[in-house]
Amino acid sequence: MNDDEFAERYYAAWNARNIDAIMALYHEDIEFSSPYIAALGFSGDGVIHGKDLLKLYFQRALDRAPQLTFTPEALLVGARGHTLVYRNHRGEQAAECHEMDGGLVVRADATYATT
Repeated sequence: MNDDEFAERYYAAWNARNIDAIMALYHEDIEFSSPYIAALGFSGDGVIHGKDLLKLYFQRALDRAPQLTFTPEALLVGARGHTLVYRNHRGEQAAECHEMDGGLVVRADATYATT
């Protein structure tokens, strides 16, 4: 799967609120960071290790924001992965940097605009 195909699957899964399709994008040993991880009480350092805990985190996000949707703005491709830039349902800009291995995300950093 190329980066464009991955981005299409990513947005389709999130916008459909399909937790199984979302989780199918991530490796079992995923390392995922976001400032919201600490805010929601999952990990004080903002990092989740492993797919099971990540699924709980994502499910909580879906439950807390029933209107959650992502609108793509850009796909930036690098040597080890890509960055998806998008707007969420509140119009806030966000980006997820994905390090890929075998078509799955092994490391992800979710970042958010501060203005």
